[in-house]
Formats: sequence, C-alpha cells, structure tokens
Amino acid sequence: MSNHRVTLALISVSQKVGVLEFAQELHRLGVRLLSTGGTAKMLSEAGLPVTEVSQHTGFPEMLDGRVKTLHPNIHAGLLARRDRPEHLQAIADHGISAIDLLVVNLYPFAQTVAKPDCSFDDAIENIDIGGPAMLRAAAKNHQGVAVVIDPADYQPLLAELRASGGVSPARRFELARKAFAHTAQYDGAVANYLGRLDPQALQAGPQAVYPVTFNQQWLRVQTMRYGENPHQNAAFYRDAEPPAGSLATYAQLQGKELSYNNIADADAAWECVRGFDADSSACVIVKHANPCGVAVAPSCVQAYAAALATDPTSAFGGIVAFNHEVDEACAQQVAKQFVEVLMAPAFSAQALTIFADKKNVRLLKIPLGKEHVRQASNTYDLKRVGGGILVQSPDNHPISAGDLRVVTRRQPTEEQLSDLLFAWQVAKYVKSNAIVFCARQRTLGVGAGQMSRIDSARIASIKSQNAGLSLAASVVASDAFFPFRDGLDVVIDAGATAVIQPGGSMRDDEVIAAANERNITMVLTGVRHFRH
Repeated sequence: MSNHRVTLALISVSQKVGVLEFAQELHRLGVRLLSTGGTAKMLSEAGLPVTEVSQHTGFPEMLDGRVKTLHPNIHAGLLARRDRPEHLQAIADHGISAIDLLVVNLYPFAQTVAKPDCSFDDAIENIDIGGPAMLRAAAKNHQGVAVVIDPADYQPLLAELRASGGVSPARRFELARKAFAHTAQYDGAVANYLGRLDPQALQAGPQAVYPVTFNQQWLRVQTMRYGENPHQNAAFYRDAEPPAGSLATYAQLQGKELSYNNIADADAAWECVRGFDADSSACVIVKHANPCGVAVAPSCVQAYAAALATDPTSAFGGIVAFNHEVDEACAQQVAKQFVEVLMAPAFSAQALTIFADKKNVRLLKIPLGKEHVRQASNTYDLKRVGGGILVQSPDNHPISAGDLRVVTRRQPTEEQLSDLLFAWQVAKYVKSNAIVFCARQRTLGVGAGQMSRIDSARIASIKSQNAGLSLAASVVASDAFFPFRDGLDVVIDAGATAVIQPGGSMRDDEVIAAANERNITMVLTGVRHFRH
C-alpha cells in the first residue's frame, strides 16, 4: 500500500485543544474541510473555509443534534474502499465525496458521570452515537482513511502530509487501532455506569459500587523477556490515565529494562514510601515484595543507613525508594550496595554522575503527586483467580493518634505513639501474617508471610538479632489481631514495650490481660491490614 493522499477532512471534536492550528495547517496543505456544530463555528470564525455537514449531506441537523453525521453522504464517504472500482463508482453515481481524514473525539461521558450532581438524563445525553459510528467506519476502512482521536497525533500526521502529501499505511493502521481502543473504552465507561444503576430507580443515579459488567482498559508499556519465572511470558500495562504519583508515571533515567519482578517489587516500595509525610526523608527497601528495611530521618542518607541496617542481607539486590531527592551523599552510600532499582522524586546532578558508572542500576524518577500522603494509587485492587477476578477498593484507611484506643493500664508515651503509627504504616505493606518491630522511626525486625502469627513474631526477632539490633523498649505492629497470647509473649520476651494491633479476636480479653500482666502498652486500631 502506498501513502494515501488527503484532500477532504471531516473535523468534529468535543476536545478542541490544538484543533484550530491543525485545521489551519490542513487548509494550507490544500485539504478541504467539513465540520459540525461548535467545531464548524470555531473554524469559520477563524477565517477558514469550512463546509457544514448539513450542507454537505443536504439534510439538516435534527433532534437537538442527535442526528448530524448519520447519513450515507458521510458513511459512504468513509467506508468506500479505494481499491474497489465499483465502490468508487457507486459513490460517484450518488455525488458522494470520499472522506480521507476523520478527526473526532467524543462527548465527555466519563467526565460527565463523574460529577456528583450528574443526573441520569445528563448521562444519557452525553452518550455519543454519531462519533463512535464514524470512528468505527473510518478505522475499518483505514486502508483509505486516516482517523485521529488524539490531539497528540496532530503534529506527527501533519509532518507526514508535508513530507509526502499523504499518510503512510503504517500510520493509518496505528491510528485505526487507537480509534478502536478509544471506542471500546468509551463503550466500557457507558456499560460500567449503566451497570451500577437500579432499573427501578434510574433518576437516583448509581447505587451499586460495582457494575454488572466490569470494563477496564490498559495500555501496553513493554513486553518483557519473561515473567515471574523464565518459563513465563509477560507484559506491563498501565492505566490509560495513570493516577498522579503512581508507579506507572515513572521516567527511567538509566539502567537495564525493567523486569516483571522489578516492577512488582518497585510498586510495593513506592506505595510504602509515598505514604510517609514528605516533611521528613523516608527510605523503603523491598525484597520479594516485602519491606526488609524502612526508616524516616532528617536526611535521605540517614534514612537509608537506618533502613539498610534492619536487614542488610536481604537488602542485597533489593529495590530502594525515597520520598525526597537523592543527593550526592545519599547516592554515594547507595552506590556501595548492589541495588536493582532506585526510585525517587528527583536525583541531583551529582547523584546522577555517581550512578552513571553503574550502568545496570535502574533509576526511576517518579513524581509524588499532590496530596500524596496515604492516598491510594488505584481506584480498584484486582486479583486474578481461575475463571474470574476479585475486585475490591484499595486498602486506604489512614490511622492517626486520635483513632487509637488504649486498652491497657500502661499508657503510651508520645515517642511510643509516634513509633506505633510508623510501625503500623510499615505493617500495611508486609505480607500477612505481618509482625514489625520498630523504634525511633526505623524498623528493627520484620516477620512476613507466615502461616501463623507466632512464627512471624519469632522470625522478626531472629532477624533483628542477626542484624545486631536490640529490641529493648521497641514497639510492635501486628497487621491483624493476636488469636492467642503466645504471639504477644514472644514479642514482649524479645523486648517490645508497646504493641499496636487491630483487635477483634474472641480472645481479646485474654490478650489484653496478658499485656497488663507483662506491663506493656497496647493500642487497638479497629482496622486490619491483611496483604496476601
């Protein structure tokens, strides 16, 4: 297939960013312009010669604009195959011009229904009919028609037109693929909205949290060499519009291509570190999806040193995340270790120079996003199961000192309260069953992923001993309640003097009595953080 020349373009857009400049350049290139409604008015007022679709079809817009482009003069002009003489003869016999370029974006349905005061009638009126029909027609006939739905494609397409007077087959195919993905996403948004409504109470708006059918769309970022294991294949996809501050917004500054496990572990580290107040420097080191060291300190280098000291053995080849810029002093220390991925909102020029000699270290620059503290990155958490999918809201339940219930005679000190909340924040990102020892805003021992809580408690204590760290006067977070007092006795024997846990066990009284017997502080959150 050769480049297809463009002589007639139909432009009808809801999102008008950049479209005037695009149309002006098309006109300079000798392309005739068709348009509708507000788009036609804007182009005309700018002095461009534009033909209204109603004039082109010989049929007026009607039904409050519901019918504008649903006409054979439009759809035959889009669907006629340029390689079929009988098609070209048919449209010529009926005086129909072939449309070579379609520029359309749709009514803002998703934005409309996202408004708290959106009525059912408003939602229905923002379901675009003519737009998707034209997009599908043009995309189906991409061998003869270029279809544009994204303003980001205006300039690349113009560059091709200037260079050759036409649009290459490869670009037409890419644009068609993008158009079909766009209409699929649009229809999915409509189906999700309607699927949350009660047929008996439509005017009340969505009542169900989860729709009858669940539609979601992701864009492929990369195909990977392999998945979690070498015999598995894999790819990384991101949301069409990744939330601000989420991992998918990363810019890779250097290093090898990210692997499946790199991305999974990086997400665990990034979600944990971005949950800490940005007033202080936080560092999180993750290995196999679990934090093995976390600390908050006045500087990044101090936070890193404290986090690394928790479990330097596990930190080897780990993922490191900071919530502040990595400066020269911090970079010098991190560069002494084998690190797979290093993430931060920024890197100083000196830090980049230090890591330039370590070509394999993957540096990711990720913006924290506004009001990032304790804000979940995703609207939904998804887990694939055989033949289906589990969907839930994210684990995003912040706890402050005022939410805690002290259930022991011994009251927590201010320092203990601060450390208990720190430990609770870390435990949220440790695989269940989770036990986390902390003191002075740093982890001392982490027990993760065990079938019994008492084993997690023992492992956390053993790890702290192996790292040469004392647990005397430490605090402990447990992601779920202690089912028996035995787990509590283990952490107290190790040196803990304060414990934070959800409570809610049928043996809470027994566990609280044990805490009083051992003269420690215990506070309950009323919220658990299972992480499987």
